[in-house]
Amino acid sequence: MTEKENSLQAVLDKTVDGKKIFGTSFAIKKEGFTWFGASGNISIEQPYFIASTTKLFTTAIILHLKSKGKLTLDDQISKYLDKSVMKGLHIYNGKDYSEEITIKHLLAHTSGLADYFQGKGANGNSLEDDIKNGNDEFWTFEQAIERTKALKPLFLPGTKNKANYADTHFQLLGKIIAVVTDKSYSDNCDQLIIKPINLSKTYLYKDTTDKTPKTLYHKAKALDIPKAMTSFGSDGGMVSTSTDMLTFIVAFFSGKLFPKEYINDLQEWNKIFFPMKSGIGIHLFKLPWIFNPTGGVPYFIGHSGLSGALAYYSPKKNIFVVGTVNQVAHPDISFRTMIKLTQIVTKK
Repeated sequence: MTEKENSLQAVLDKTVDGKKIFGTSFAIKKEGFTWFGASGNISIEQPYFIASTTKLFTTAIILHLKSKGKLTLDDQISKYLDKSVMKGLHIYNGKDYSEEITIKHLLAHTSGLADYFQGKGANGNSLEDDIKNGNDEFWTFEQAIERTKALKPLFLPGTKNKANYADTHFQLLGKIIAVVTDKSYSDNCDQLIIKPINLSKTYLYKDTTDKTPKTLYHKAKALDIPKAMTSFGSDGGMVSTSTDMLTFIVAFFSGKLFPKEYINDLQEWNKIFFPMKSGIGIHLFKLPWIFNPTGGVPYFIGHSGLSGALAYYSPKKNIFVVGTVNQVAHPDISFRTMIKLTQIVTKK
C-alpha cells in the first residue's frame, strides 16, 4: 500500500472504536485515483443498508422520466395519485392545499407535509422512536400516508425559504414512479439504474428473511429491524456496497442516468438541519465559515441516511465519496470520516 492508502485506511481503523462504531466501509475517487477500504465488522464487499441515500435512486428515476417526457417537475401530484391518497393530504388552517403540491415540492421537501417517520404522533412518539427502540414493524404506503394525514402540515406548499425533510415525500414519489411506468419501484431501479451501470450487489430490500445486509447498530446494540427495512421502499430501502455506490454516484453526476445539465437545476437550497440544506432531490453539505475558516473542506452534494450511509460529490475538488459507519445513533461520524478522507486525497 502507498503512504496515501495507508493514511486512508488509518482513518477507518481509528473510526472503529468498538463503542460507537463497530464497522465501516468507504470508497473515494478523485480523477485517476480510486480507493476502497473497510474496517471492523464490515468488509469492502459487504452489502449494507444505505437508508435515505436511497432517495438518490428515486431522484434519478424521476429525472429519467422527465427526460423521456413522461412527467414534468411542475406537474401536480394529483395527476398521478388516487383521490384516496390526495383527500385531506395537506390541510392547513382549515383549508385543503393538497391539489397545489407538485413533484418538485416532493423532491425539494417544500410541500409543507409532515414526516410519517419522524413526526410525533398523538402518543408523543414517532415511528423513528419506536424503531430505534427495537420495536420492528411493517407499514404499507397507505399507512404511511394515513400517518402523515394525522400530523399537521408545517406550511403551505412552495412557501419561500421553507423546507421540511419528510420521508413522506419520497413515499409519494415512489408511488408516482409506479403509476407512470406501470412497474414497481424495484423494477424501475433494476431496469433504469442497476442493470445499465452494472451494480452487482445493489437491490431493494423486500424479504425479511434476507440476512445479506449488515445488521444496523443503535449505540451498542444490534438493531435488527427487517420488517421496517422492507417498508421504507423508495424513501430508504436500498441495499448496496461501497463499490457499487461509488459507481452509482459517479453515474448520477456524470449524465449516465439522466441529462447532466439537470444537475444545475437541482441546486436550489433551503435549510433543513444544520449544516445540511435541501435541493431538489439532493442535499448540500457545507460547513459554515466558523467551522471551516480556511475553506479547506469543500462543499458536497449528494445524500445521506440515518444509518450513517452517504454518497456525495465535491464539484470543487472533483471528488466522489461513499460509505457507511452503520450506526443509527451517530450518523454524523460518517461526515467526519468523509472530511478526513477528502483531506488526505487532496493533500499535495
